[in-house]
Amino acid sequence: MLGPANEDQNSDRADQGPIGAAPFKTPFGGAEIARLFRSWEDARGILLAVSGGPDSVALMLLAAAWAESRAAPPLRVATVDHCLREGSRHEAEQVGAWAAALGLPHEILVWDGAKQRSRIQERARQARYDLLFAHAARIGADIVATAHHADDQAETILFRLLRGSGLAGLAGMTGSRERSGLTHSRPLLHRSKAELLAFCEARAHPSLDDPSNRNPAYARTRMRALSGFFAAQGLDGAALLRLGRRAARAEAALAEQARFLRAGLEAERKPGLFRANIASLAAQPEEALLRILSLEIQAIEAQALDDVGPPLRLDRLEALTLALRKALQSGVSFASTLGGAALRLRADGTLTIQREKARRRGLTGPKKPPSDAI
Repeated sequence: MLGPANEDQNSDRADQGPIGAAPFKTPFGGAEIARLFRSWEDARGILLAVSGGPDSVALMLLAAAWAESRAAPPLRVATVDHCLREGSRHEAEQVGAWAAALGLPHEILVWDGAKQRSRIQERARQARYDLLFAHAARIGADIVATAHHADDQAETILFRLLRGSGLAGLAGMTGSRERSGLTHSRPLLHRSKAELLAFCEARAHPSLDDPSNRNPAYARTRMRALSGFFAAQGLDGAALLRLGRRAARAEAALAEQARFLRAGLEAERKPGLFRANIASLAAQPEEALLRILSLEIQAIEAQALDDVGPPLRLDRLEALTLALRKALQSGVSFASTLGGAALRLRADGTLTIQREKARRRGLTGPKKPPSDAI
């Protein structure tokens, strides 16, 4: 199971009725397989996350076919047993048998410990990635591959739209991203679930069915039940993917503007500290200031964690940006905290961001500091 939070979802949905199925494309030929996995060619090793559903089984079969035709990096397979339902261990062992038939080493990763009932899908998702990336690091793999596909992408965009996400969220999942110092690869993101099912069927390869994917207790299951309604209103899979592409294009432009403005600041940056006069940003759009603040706060937090921390809550970041921008335009001092960082703006426009000693999370301001001295 994958959770409803942030970025990903279950790529091995049991239902075959996605939110507006993507058009069926040509079968997977040798050239297409080579294109799918081209970014893997220089990897030290690749860990395939395979739950046993048709999507991840297709990923395993395709990756094995790719490796057979070249001097490929080592391929390994891992299945996470969340221990949330009866029979999960047997299913993981079945995946191991399929991997062995392909000549691929397989490992079962177990989510041990007590399971809280609240936000169980989200917690399971985080546990799964923790286990997968820790295992990849142990075996020397620098890529962890999952089987997210185009129908998953459309569902993710819809879920984020309903949750009021910003542009980055509406852009959907990326084909590749850094996580815990390794690369999370989604090579099938532009292929449909129907194609993956057809590929498994063409190979006469069985797959597993996770009944939890049909459990109405989970928000994504309830949302899928409304897919026909959304499609009737014009919000089918094709429309959602189109929205994602447009959001990604706008996101890239705004991110580039923020990087340009940030690079133009004469700033002092060292571990746990950022200091610069940002008076020139007073006339910039609010979005530009928001992004610069986010980059600087997360840079400080990443130093504290020795890794990329969780994303800042957008609503709190927006509140902070609005208050700080008003203070900057009015020429008054301001102080607040967010994401483990303390921010202090002097009346002359000098902004200091420092890591909080207690590294609290959340917005506690705005409040006026006792003086303009930093």
